[in-house]
Amino acid sequence: MSGPLKNLKVIEMTGLGPCPLAGQLLADLGAEVIVIDRNSAAADPTDINRRNKRSIALNLKSAQGLKIAKQLIATADILIEGFRPGVMEKLGLSPEILHKQNQGLIYGRMTGWGQTGPLAQTAGHDINYLSITGALNAIGKDKQAPIPPLNLVADYGGGTMFLLFGVLSAVFERSQSSKGQVVDAAMVDGVPAMMGLIHSWFAQQSWTTQRESNLLDGAAPFYRCYETADEKFISVGPLEPHFFTELVKLSGLDEAEIATQYQQEKWPDKRETYQTIFKTKTREQWMQIFDSTDACVAPVLDFDEVETHPHNAERGNFIRVGGVLQAAPAPRFGRTATVTPKSPKAPGADGQNILRELGYQPDDIDTLKNDGAIT
Repeated sequence: MSGPLKNLKVIEMTGLGPCPLAGQLLADLGAEVIVIDRNSAAADPTDINRRNKRSIALNLKSAQGLKIAKQLIATADILIEGFRPGVMEKLGLSPEILHKQNQGLIYGRMTGWGQTGPLAQTAGHDINYLSITGALNAIGKDKQAPIPPLNLVADYGGGTMFLLFGVLSAVFERSQSSKGQVVDAAMVDGVPAMMGLIHSWFAQQSWTTQRESNLLDGAAPFYRCYETADEKFISVGPLEPHFFTELVKLSGLDEAEIATQYQQEKWPDKRETYQTIFKTKTREQWMQIFDSTDACVAPVLDFDEVETHPHNAERGNFIRVGGVLQAAPAPRFGRTATVTPKSPKAPGADGQNILRELGYQPDDIDTLKNDGAIT
């Protein structure tokens, strides 16, 4: 592996969602990421979150399996896990136990509700975590139910990204203190942390709690999507007056629109006018008109189209690994460049090699297999 995180060793406890993505992004940037799986299985080339990782399958309910896990974690810089609070403690892998053998370990804990609080032990998903932060209430059409923004905002925005931010910040702090620590990354903490601008506008009384009545929630006719003649869509977003002027001139809208751009009481009627205009041409025709301009118009592409868009293609934003379309590693580094990701390995595929690296001999490994410690 190469990349800015080369020589960083990460142990990932197998799971779903935010934690596997965090492990993938660390591996993309060169970290050695080893997943402790529950069971061996066949390789799945579509399991993108497993790319660039190694895996060992251990029975953590066996004494020997637990011992191996502890030995492996003792060699690591970072441990990440996404279980409910208390699960790792029941397994015998609490921060207190692991820090005794590896005082520099960064112990990253990823949950929706957090390690503490009245909801900490309850089940939940992205939509639930968004609900109590105020973010979900702000997304959707007026007088209709809020719309879940896929699972991007809580799981991966407030979750994965803040877990990464936390553990890498703790690695930096360790360079000064030589001590590890626990990072409690909760989606209900991360989502509000991303909402500083909205909170500012709300405090300034320039943002309301009513959906589709604010600048960035689809109310503004110059910041929303419009259907085109071929039943496709374009995104329109020229917030600044000089960009909006370009949109008006190129689209054929009445130039009187320029002076009234921010007159909010006129927005409902303007939305209907803009929809009528944008419905007169196909998506491709509009893109030919707006190509290389500052009108802030882009085609709304589906997953089958993104790979061949000229900008995506030139930058190599999407790649195929084993025939599977996926995102290229991000961000990009000028000096410590990353490499093309490798196809996901099978769960448990690296078990024997990892055990050998820990000092186990072939006979020891056979015994562990027979005893069910490695699965």
